[in-house]
Amino acid sequence: MNDPSSASPGPLPTIPPLVALAMRPLPLLPLQLALGGVLQRIHRRNPAIFDRLGDHARARFGIKPIDLPFAFVVEARPPRLSVVRDLPRGLDARISASLANLLALLEGRVDGDALMFSRELVVEGDVEAVLALRNAIDDAQLDLAEELSSLFGPLGAPARRAFEATRGRVIASSGHGEQSR
Repeated sequence: MNDPSSASPGPLPTIPPLVALAMRPLPLLPLQLALGGVLQRIHRRNPAIFDRLGDHARARFGIKPIDLPFAFVVEARPPRLSVVRDLPRGLDARISASLANLLALLEGRVDGDALMFSRELVVEGDVEAVLALRNAIDDAQLDLAEELSSLFGPLGAPARRAFEATRGRVIASSGHGEQSR
């Protein structure tokens, strides 16, 4: 896994407001089906990923990319991801940051504590549950390019290369370093 402390400081790019506005009328179901499939694949490959949550295994996490017109609700048991326009009430914790920061956090490429102190990441609610989720994700050593490319069947290898190139450009554009896995 990458060492987040090796990343250079500097904000990751955000999705331009006009692009986010253009995305607003898009239906959420296709995105939910695709991301739900990715979550199920991650769970199949790492069956113990949510065991690390311990007492927080039933927690509901709201994840809001600040630069997108939708959000995500993630539940560990059973593993489920919902795409919503606005986060509902009654969540155990809410996490918000730019999409690039959320993805970099998911792969362990940036330091969550540094993002919180710089106010690029906001955590509300049960912080202990969020820390348990972060530890579970860190242990899984996720590679989103690999997970997402699995959705493309026989075109998975070229899709993976495209995802990796995009990830490299986004992280490099901010001065964030990347180490090979």
